[in-house]
Amino acid sequence: MAANLGRTSTADEVLEGIDLQGKRALVTGVTAGIGGETARVLVAHGADVVGTARDLGKAERKLGPVREAAARRGSFELAELDLASLASVRACADRLTADGRPFDLVIANAGVMAIPFGLTEDGFEIQFGTNHLGHFLLVNRIAPLMRPGARLVMLSSSGHRGGDVDLDDPNFERTPYNQWLAYARSKTANMLFAVEFDRRHAPRGIRASGVHPGRVDTELFRHLGEGGLDGLVATIDKGLVERGLPPSITKTPAQGAATSVWAGVAAPADLVGGRFCEDCGVSPVNDSTERLPDMAGVRSYAIDPANARALWAKSEEWVGESFAT
Repeated sequence: MAANLGRTSTADEVLEGIDLQGKRALVTGVTAGIGGETARVLVAHGADVVGTARDLGKAERKLGPVREAAARRGSFELAELDLASLASVRACADRLTADGRPFDLVIANAGVMAIPFGLTEDGFEIQFGTNHLGHFLLVNRIAPLMRPGARLVMLSSSGHRGGDVDLDDPNFERTPYNQWLAYARSKTANMLFAVEFDRRHAPRGIRASGVHPGRVDTELFRHLGEGGLDGLVATIDKGLVERGLPPSITKTPAQGAATSVWAGVAAPADLVGGRFCEDCGVSPVNDSTERLPDMAGVRSYAIDPANARALWAKSEEWVGESFAT
């Protein structure tokens, strides 16, 4: 592993000198962007990777670099998964379970962001249902396949700082819908899931962490409308400049995948277990309204053990399944 990793490091730099031959990984959402790059770099370093996608045809058309890497080292296969459908999640988990091959790494990468109000086919607000509940059900159903020493990486976001989960009104039935608040809640949920999963599975050597990959220009921003990503960046940078801070940066997919593989492979397990990571490091708690100049930090509510346990209990109720500790 390369030394002095940070904000601009790439996933290949993180895995420099690391051989993943014999390791098996699951990466959700590999059609493009961070997920596709994550799958590519793991395969290139010898891992056998299962990548999930909602549209297998679209994914196959975009996965040339992953297939090229798999022709030289490791292997890659696609699995169908629609996280907005609990039936699809169960079907995918059942197929993986029937296959029986264990996993050393699960990276919950897929997600949606800042979309107009809508409900999943199971009646959940679509960002919370897709980003959190779909992954909650999938990961728990395949947890028996995770070897001792395996790791779970949940892609959270610095966007979690926009709001805590609302366990009484997750579907905005009483709260006016705001696309960014809905996204923030789902990303807080991703982190809280990692906290509780880590607590439950650490005794058998399985650790979990949440990561903020950084802002990467991917399809995730397709719902922003007029101005798109450029407009969002201008707004963010205006606020930073007003506080005397340097402007933000937009990462490449290779840089965006770096923290996922750092937390999932390269970092010491005890360092990242139950922690929020970004820029290839563990983030400090930051409940200030000000932004740290070099690291956004994590809100205390997103790593609060009691909050994590409460979300877990409600999530079991919502998906209609209970999972043993």
